[in-house]
Amino acid sequence: MILPPSPTAENLKFWLALLRTPGVGSKTFLKLLDSYPPEQLFSQSQATLSALGLKQNSIDFIKSPDWNLIKDDLHWVEQDQNSVITIYDALYPSQLKEISSPPTLLFTRGNINLLSQPQISIVGSRNPSPLGHQSAIDFAQSLAEYGFTITSGLALGIDAASHQGALNVKGHTIAVTGTGLDRVYPARNKDLATQISETGLLISEFPPGTTAKANHFPRRNRIISGLCIGLLVVEAAKKSGSLITARMALEANREVFAIPGSIHNPLARGCNALIKEGAKLVESTQDILDELGEYNQQPEVLVSDNLKSTLDLEQQNLLNLIMFSPTSVDWLVQESGFSVEVISSMLLMLELQGSIATTPGGYIRIK
Repeated sequence: MILPPSPTAENLKFWLALLRTPGVGSKTFLKLLDSYPPEQLFSQSQATLSALGLKQNSIDFIKSPDWNLIKDDLHWVEQDQNSVITIYDALYPSQLKEISSPPTLLFTRGNINLLSQPQISIVGSRNPSPLGHQSAIDFAQSLAEYGFTITSGLALGIDAASHQGALNVKGHTIAVTGTGLDRVYPARNKDLATQISETGLLISEFPPGTTAKANHFPRRNRIISGLCIGLLVVEAAKKSGSLITARMALEANREVFAIPGSIHNPLARGCNALIKEGAKLVESTQDILDELGEYNQQPEVLVSDNLKSTLDLEQQNLLNLIMFSPTSVDWLVQESGFSVEVISSMLLMLELQGSIATTPGGYIRIK
């Protein structure tokens, strides 16, 4: 399908006005575009607008738009690093057009060229286990080193860990938000959002000033699933937004990957369910690369740090005793033969090095 040309700077205000029209979501916006470009729609009669299926509150806004609000939108777009692209724009990602209800406009802040790069989305629990948190960081780092852009939703937990993993190795990351880009939700991720805007990209279909609302996040998730070539679920409960995002990805014919976990771990049940439904079981980055052969690249950054070389022999022996499930100090004392004091000292060193994490019941290994 050949799309019309992108709107001129003068006509962009009509796109922004239509975006803010009550009762006009993505589906209605796209339907209206089949009849009139926005700059022509705003000059149509009430009868014509009604014939297009618009309700009275939508017609009232179109006949008398809040141009001061649109002026504020245009002022935001003019600021450094900011931009807005329409579905007619050449920069609009082609894979996103494939979903059932693509956003008609995308507000962006940062490196807009990342939209055209191969992306892997990583999603999961907002309250992950220490192991899940570290897994998200590790997979994001490794995939970013292979040249993939890491896309997620800027939420707490797995989302934030995934963005941070990409940033750790100077890789690229895209954050899709459920608010206007002049706001950060959750506020705790403000510094992370700033880092992403400096080297990566923030995007949203919501205009500036839009606050966080519950119904915004499923809409954000459909963009996360639509942008990627593959989606990885790290940890998710049986009923979670991450599973909805994964199923959106499946509907869009994207590859879906899931990290398995213990049947006793509530945060693993969602991933295990996805695997039952056909998601690819993932234990390493190579499992993902094997499925995405056409995008397979050599690592941009070679990781030369060998964990074992940073540990002395006694620490390494102790690390070998710590399992990927809760391991008690008493059991470590019994198996190692070391005193509680010696064990505690070595555990502290291993924790500082990022090899283990504390958890109810003792420690778990994360590397």
